[in-house]
Amino acid sequence: MAKQKRKVPEVTEKKNKKLKKASAEGPLLGPEAAPSGEGAGSKGEAVLRPGLDAEPELSPEEQRVLERKLKKERKKEERQRLREAGLVAQHPPARRSGAELALDYLCRWAQKHKNWRFQKTRQTWLLLHMYDSDKVPDEHFSTLLAYLEGLQGRARELTVQKAEALMRELDEEGSDPPLPGRAQRIRQVLQL
Repeated sequence: MAKQKRKVPEVTEKKNKKLKKASAEGPLLGPEAAPSGEGAGSKGEAVLRPGLDAEPELSPEEQRVLERKLKKERKKEERQRLREAGLVAQHPPARRSGAELALDYLCRWAQKHKNWRFQKTRQTWLLLHMYDSDKVPDEHFSTLLAYLEGLQGRARELTVQKAEALMRELDEEGSDPPLPGRAQRIRQVLQL
């Protein structure tokens, strides 16, 4: 027996056109909304919409799909009208930077906030930027040191190795360290 190929794109195009036409003419009648005497078929038969060239009624799934598509189109048209009118749609508030999120994470940890939970990305950011006084201000650095005391596993090992390497670099540079604040921070991390 030979299998028949379905022409999906053509079928869906026809359905979409039919759905748009139906939605433009008025609200869709579901099987429960159809009058009992007019076109209501038995199970398995298509329910006909009165007054619309006897086209079969859409299934609930097809109705949902159509409604979603139409909603998207309406939003797109609305945005286009706003652009043409010169009005700029309000943008959502700007996202917070990684620095703000990481420092907020650190403060919640320090306060033993009950909704605090470990976040690897925040910890990684803090570990990468802990020697930079512009990114991690001095008032947060003492909290960060307390946080580092509880550091475990590979993160702890890498932090110590990085601090030792940075200290060696500073020692090799000689008596004039370029960033004394940074050197102080490295010493404090190593003392832990």
